[in-house]
Amino acid sequence: MEQMTCPQCQGEMNPHRRGGVEIAQCASCRGVFLERSELAAMIEHEKEWHLSRGPQTQPLPRITSDMAKPPASPSRPSSESYIDLLFG
Repeated sequence: MEQMTCPQCQGEMNPHRRGGVEIAQCASCRGVFLERSELAAMIEHEKEWHLSRGPQTQPLPRITSDMAKPPASPSRPSSESYIDLLFG
């Protein structure tokens, strides 16, 4: 991945490898960028993570424009998904 400039704040984006996926993360605003193939790999890792955890977890639903933010949970588990493990 070549050196990038953050489209949000114009900060320097640094490449990182997390969970076998290459991402670029802004040093200023902490925004992330990943290529489409890396996003597909993260989605597959997410599915595998839920399958390995058994019936107590469910894959995240597809995001749609009419979705509302879920209510806050005071007793949130340490990680609800594979992506939480990477960025949480």
